[in-house]
Amino acid sequence: MSACPTLTFSNVTPEKYALLVKKAQESGVPLHGNSGTGSSFGGHFEWNYDPTTLVLTITVTKTPFLMSCESVNARIMAMAASLAG
Repeated sequence: MSACPTLTFSNVTPEKYALLVKKAQESGVPLHGNSGTGSSFGGHFEWNYDPTTLVLTITVTKTPFLMSCESVNARIMAMAASLAG
């Protein structure tokens, strides 16, 4: 399967990014540092956070078994809801 559409979040302050990382880790998603790759629940993803431009991108490169890109990206969007505002 090809990668899912990349999610891009703007105006992500370092404080908001730290909160997102904490939420992700509490949910079993291994985010560490400003960029990298990881896997969780059978899916694979990559992320990049630029604290200079305040932009975070997340790309699911392989979805977990029986999950669509739409459902995985919807979960990421729900987790990232704390970035709004």
